[in-house]
Amino acid sequence: MELRIDPLTGVHVQVTGSRQTRPNRPTTDCAFCVGGTEAPDPYVVKAFKNRWPSFPDERCEVVLYAPDHAARLPHLPAEHVRLVVDLWAERTAALGARDDLASVLVFENNGPEVGVTLPHPHGQIYSYPDVPALPATELARLADGNRLLEDDRPELTVIERDGWRAWVPSAPIYPYGMRVAPLTPKPDLPSLTSAERDAFGSVFTEALRRLEHVFDPPMPYVFWIHQRPFDGGEIGRAHV
Repeated sequence: MELRIDPLTGVHVQVTGSRQTRPNRPTTDCAFCVGGTEAPDPYVVKAFKNRWPSFPDERCEVVLYAPDHAARLPHLPAEHVRLVVDLWAERTAALGARDDLASVLVFENNGPEVGVTLPHPHGQIYSYPDVPALPATELARLADGNRLLEDDRPELTVIERDGWRAWVPSAPIYPYGMRVAPLTPKPDLPSLTSAERDAFGSVFTEALRRLEHVFDPPMPYVFWIHQRPFDGGEIGRAHV
């Protein structure tokens, strides 16, 4: 593991050469199916330590969404999505309670085009001792009075219901992408009520389905969920 700094931009980049030895889309013996290396016993949703972590000290976890090898998070039933959201919140709270960690990132790379090495439906959780540059910048700009939800132009709003909105940013940096956030600011996943977790899961997975269906076959995607730092501050937003 090595932390490098791009001399042109000043961006900090984590380089972990040991991850080159991790499994790469094996055709048999899925490690995430029931009975596999990482899931020897039956499960519905599951989180465990990553065997090929980018960071030391048990700061990288894998989250399995379902035992079905062909399942996809956006197409799981609402009650199953809720179990995934609850697991994200549980692991966020557990990692955030550690004295050596300040920030928890829930994310997924979906599709071989964006680097996924195992096709079984899963995401990951990384934890950081400091707040990474992008969420730190977002926090600073919110503190300066910039709005999380930008504006209310109907042409930018994709979904809005039950206190949540998915929208296209007014100054997008990706050809296809949305943001998802609560209409009333919330600091993190553990702070969401039961009803808010249901609503978030519903809006979030619909946003993913809409992105998938832009093209045929389904478009690959990356999502990440920015939450408050555990040393203070407030932010709650999903990027897809």
